Formats: sequence, C-alpha cells, structure tokens
Amino acid sequence: MSEALNGLATYIRETRGALISDAVISFGELTLTATSDNLIALLTFLRDDARCGFVNFTDICGVDWPQRPDRFDVVYHLLSPKQNLRIRVKIATGEDQPVPSACAVYPGADWFEREAYDMYGILFTGHPDLRRILTDYGFEGYPLRKDFPTTGFVEVRYNDEAKRVVYEPVELKQEFRNFDFMSPWEGTDYVLPGGEKANAK
Repeated sequence: MSEALNGLATYIRETRGALISDAVISFGELTLTATSDNLIALLTFLRDDARCGFVNFTDICGVDWPQRPDRFDVVYHLLSPKQNLRIRVKIATGEDQPVPSACAVYPGADWFEREAYDMYGILFTGHPDLRRILTDYGFEGYPLRKDFPTTGFVEVRYNDEAKRVVYEPVELKQEFRNFDFMSPWEGTDYVLPGGEKANAK
C-alpha cells in the first residue's frame, strides 16, 4: 500500500506539481495540500486522470484552528476504486475567505458543503443552494467551532400556551459543581460506602 501511495505521490508531483504545495503520507493515506485557487483543477485532475481515477467522492469535513489566521482546514476525501486507494486533499481558508464549490466536479459534494457551512460557517462560492442543512432555520452560530459554547445560546421547546415551538436563552437548572476526580485506589480522604469493612481487621 505504501509503495502505491509513494508512486502516486511522485506521479502527482511530476505531472501537476504546480497544483499542490505538499504531499505527505500519513495514517495510511496520501494527503495533498493545495490552495483555494488550485482546488478545482486538482480535483478535476484526480478524477479524470487514468493513473489516478478518484471518481468516488467520499466526504468533505472541516477542522477548526482558532489560533491561526486561516482558521479552517477544508478536507476532501476521495476514493479510487480502480487503484483501490484513498486520498485526502486539504486546503486552508479563513472565516471570510470562500472556497470554490466542488459540485461542478463531484455533484455529490452538494450536501457535504452545506454541512461544512452549517457546522463551521465555511463559505463555498458557486454552490447551487448554500443554506443550513442540520440546524434549524433561526439557528445562530456554528456548533463545531471551538469557541461555540457547549450549552449553545438558546434552547428549543414546545410552548403549549402559544401552540408552537419557542426559543429561549439557555438556563442551567443546576449550579456548577466541582468534582473530586481522584481515584479511590489512589487514596481518598473520605470513606466510600462499605469502605469501613475493608479497613476492619
């Protein structure tokens, strides 16, 4: 497998080296790093080239790096049934920097790009219908960003008096508590229920 991936990486560097900035084999897959400007040309080459044959579009996902100027990685996963190989294409983008839509190359990218937009706020230019797909219409924020609060901003419930679904600010019913996560096997200062039997001689 690694020989095939190394051969493929060498072939891509030789034939389309201008389209990629890096090619690394990690986790049993070849990862190509590219830019938004070269993305569509690279995806088209990977799909149409006889040596590559990455005709199966598997997934698009986002990765959030809030400390970076280009906050997001957009990662494309492709499969070549002919070569029995997987490949990963990765590009970096910022919050206000749109990425060209891959729908023209892989029509199946449609809902994956909508999910990346819904969860991370990543924008895709040329997408036929870029709108939320998992969250509600009035949802604010992007749940998979690392700065999004785990409680969310609002909670949804059905109001029997209004006979409709209502949005309300999150209200935590329980006070924040500090837990003692020390393992009982490491020696605690308190006696666990039944522990007095263990100390009896």
